[in-house]
Amino acid sequence: MLCPFSVPASSRVKGLRQASALLLLGVVFLVLAWMGMLNSYFLGVLLFGLGMLGAAVFNPGRFLSLGWLTTSLGVATFLMFQHYIAVDQALTAHLLAIGLGLLGIAWIARHGYASAGALTPAVFVVGVGVTEYLQAAHLIPATIVPFALSLWLPGFGLCALGLVSLVTSGSTGINTQHRRAERTETHGLARNEHVQSGEIDQK
Repeated sequence: MLCPFSVPASSRVKGLRQASALLLLGVVFLVLAWMGMLNSYFLGVLLFGLGMLGAAVFNPGRFLSLGWLTTSLGVATFLMFQHYIAVDQALTAHLLAIGLGLLGIAWIARHGYASAGALTPAVFVVGVGVTEYLQAAHLIPATIVPFALSLWLPGFGLCALGLVSLVTSGSTGINTQHRRAERTETHGLARNEHVQSGEIDQK
């Protein structure tokens, strides 16, 4: 008999695979950044998001929403710094990117890959906004922007997420079990109510 808080071996394996993928991608980006490759193309945010999306294949319940939102912002940032988007349209581009990100998150939550009340994407957007404000007020070092646009961001960011995923690989399985149990219970209650209403109508 399984303990209520036990984590299936398959969930642990998925978590470990995801952690390994994140760490591997992070190390690759760190090596490329150290070699000075691709740092001038302003791909940092975009590759950070794509790295999370790639690792989400192993465990869709984790980093999929955040990866999609980061990728959307990364595309807007890349197009802006490559002058495909005018500077005076930067705010519009980022709002559209956030809107597309939220639409993707809604689709992800609708298909059960993430909780509808997930806070991580919202915290990420707030963090970006706070960073933009501090940068405009010259309260943070000017080097933060080149860092975020280079491969150092996905390198350090994916390695950090890989370590977090490695440490907490079991908790995702527990949360997934709880969500599935809640959905099953909700469907069961709805089915019972439907049956009871049918019996009342027949009477």
